[in-house]
Amino acid sequence: MIDYSPFWETLKKSNESTYTLINKHHISSSTIDKLRKNKPLNTTTLNDLCRILNCDIQDICKYIPSDTDQSL
Repeated sequence: MIDYSPFWETLKKSNESTYTLINKHHISSSTIDKLRKNKPLNTTTLNDLCRILNCDIQDICKYIPSDTDQSL
């Protein structure tokens, strides 16, 4: 499973907030909700967040093995 908890720590350390992400950078509120609920995001959105927050991908998300992952 992809976990977005690093995003929230990175956001706290930045000069941004969910308000500025939505209103200044045009990140949708549904994207913020997906981050809160660890729902899938596309790589374009991840790229945008890295650019806005001036960070690396591991500052946004991490992989945690889970028994509920889709079987291969």
